Amino acid sequence: MRKRRAEKRFIKPDPKFNDITVSKFINCLMNDGKKSAARKIIYNAFEIIEGKTKKTGLEVFKQALSNVQPVIEVRSRRVGGATYQVPSEVRPERRTALAMRWIKIYASQRGDKTMSQKLAQELISASNNEGSAV
Repeated sequence: MRKRRAEKRFIKPDPKFNDITVSKFINCLMNDGKKSAARKIIYNAFEIIEGKTKKTGLEVFKQALSNVQPVIEVRSRRVGGATYQVPSEVRPERRTALAMRWIKIYASQRGDKTMSQKLAQELISASNNEGSAV
């Protein structure tokens, strides 16, 4: 067991948008340590979003994240011999992490050609309260 609580790592903001949430999403999307490939996917997705909608890619991304974030979740609580599903509120950090994970999963399951196109479509539909992630 640890002697003290682990310190939170500070994540540097994204160089293009100067935003920490975009940087976290890049880290979430990254496979095998290929951060530049993940950055390229997200930046291309934001360009596709700007082409299809009149909003900026960052606006749509923030709106999609806030729409996908869960407010409550059920946790297993053991009382005596029985296990109950108890609803509990989700911490803000976990909310964003879950939303990012869900957007990534459901974007990759879409039928478009490239991951940038899939991600752009999923973000647009999530910002409109539609799509699989919502």
